Amino acid sequence: MPCFLLLVILLFPRVALALMWYFSTYLQHAFHGGLLLPVLGFIFLPLTTIVYAWELNSGMPTTGINLLWLLVAVIVDLGGLGGGAHRQSRR
Repeated sequence: MPCFLLLVILLFPRVALALMWYFSTYLQHAFHGGLLLPVLGFIFLPLTTIVYAWELNSGMPTTGINLLWLLVAVIVDLGGLGGGAHRQSRR
């Protein structure tokens, strides 16, 4: 079941963020009740927002290997945003 949950989060991070927002206080704890950063994360970097919330709610510092996880999430998010523009310019 955890592998299935991870697969759903990786394939549909915006759906996972919406479900986390509606059914838990996970994002509110990570972003101290603010609304601006989770909404911007939902629009631009959804996987990064999930990884950052996971790190803060787990009590992990954002240094070392945890920073690496955050950077990988940023790269995956930015890769998904830029892939369509690259394919569009080749036509």
